[in-house]
Amino acid sequence: MLGKKRKLGKKINDLKTGEKFTTSFTVEDRDLLMYLGLTNDANPLYIQHDYASQTPFKRPVVPTVMVFGMVSSIVSMHLPGPGSHIIKQNIEYPKPVYHYSDVRFDAEVTAIHKEEHQVELQVVGLDEEGDEVVRGMLVVQPPYEPDSMNAISLENFY
Repeated sequence: MLGKKRKLGKKINDLKTGEKFTTSFTVEDRDLLMYLGLTNDANPLYIQHDYASQTPFKRPVVPTVMVFGMVSSIVSMHLPGPGSHIIKQNIEYPKPVYHYSDVRFDAEVTAIHKEEHQVELQVVGLDEEGDEVVRGMLVVQPPYEPDSMNAISLENFY
């Protein structure tokens, strides 16, 4: 992402209730290894097939914080987009996500509070079988309209 200029996401006046965004993520080994390495998380439920096979899960699961990272990237990159900030989350994980799973996410703007500069997003994530693996609500501050966007202020914005 370095060296690639990015525009700011949708400002609060550009968002509409009912606006939606849908995307999919596939959980790859490299993603799991990077997360586990960065966090020094050695939970055997995440990485040891022998251990996980003896649990009700039957196989290694993806850490829920990684699943939330997928949700967070939707906010940061798409709806509302770059410049946004999550200030509240109420998320449930009714079914685990397994290694190599494809997860489809739907995000929808359900409320706009202009005076607080906040929007509410409803998020649902479904696995390949169509089962919910994520559901919840986020309160997000969309990007602020800068006072001035001149060449100097954009110089280090990527």
